[in-house]
Amino acid sequence: MVFPLLSLSLMLAGSHAVLADQVGTTVVGTLKVECHGDHGRAVILIPGLQGGPWVWQQTIEHLEKDHVVYAVTLAGFDGVPVPKDGGNLFDRADASLLQLIRQQKIDKPVLVGHSLGGTLSLRFAGEHAALISGVVAVDGLPLFPGMDRVSEQQRLAMAANMREKMSQSSAEEFKAQSTGYMQHIGVIDPQLAARYAPMNARSDIKATAEYMSEDLAADLRPGLNNANVPILEISPYNAPDFSRPPMAMSEAQKTAYYQSLLANAPQAKVVSISSSRHFVMLDQPSKFQHTLDDFLKSL
Repeated sequence: MVFPLLSLSLMLAGSHAVLADQVGTTVVGTLKVECHGDHGRAVILIPGLQGGPWVWQQTIEHLEKDHVVYAVTLAGFDGVPVPKDGGNLFDRADASLLQLIRQQKIDKPVLVGHSLGGTLSLRFAGEHAALISGVVAVDGLPLFPGMDRVSEQQRLAMAANMREKMSQSSAEEFKAQSTGYMQHIGVIDPQLAARYAPMNARSDIKATAEYMSEDLAADLRPGLNNANVPILEISPYNAPDFSRPPMAMSEAQKTAYYQSLLANAPQAKVVSISSSRHFVMLDQPSKFQHTLDDFLKSL
């Protein structure tokens, strides 16, 4: 079973302490953090692969009226430096998120993550459920779609191969990959693809390869047994993308598959939003915001 995230991987394979400044931006561990709003329930927005706060622009503008919003950027993405001392980037992002919540004394925030950020949010919920109120994962899952059909050894081999091939991309190839991804997997509207592809392409190539490899290798499903908080998984669906083999499936079938990957989470629910691709918040901003608002109000 192949989904847009797995299609992305195949397409790409082929081709510190807290510091504050005057504009409300901080650096916590490996994360760059922007703070918006001054009252209400805290929400932490985590973008996906190659993403930055621009992914959440409309979401931030809406939420900051009634929430304190922390928009984070992962190391290596959108101009944020990569740690010079190495280490697993996903592990360091997880530790930095914990550091952010503790040092800033953020009272039980809601984690809202897109793609890789959604996967990070689910992992955090399995580790530190008592520190958060809930999770919204936007097309981010505990296991890379399709990897439930291969062995752990095969998954790890695919991850290593992905890292090697992606890290060897030239700047021109990386830009072309980002453009193709946004056109065919990221969004439906070609104008949106043209607008956001260059933003994706300004991320670090080797960091992107490392995150992608770590994501492919991970299986976070066992940890979800401890994720005893409300979890909302948003599943995008665009009928033409799923009209022919090997990706032929109905919207209900895709929703059910996502639900199966979250079966270990006690309070997980999957909601489908159509017509949309991977960047649901860009394709369907009104539907996305309504869905997010309803979740926040239910907590």
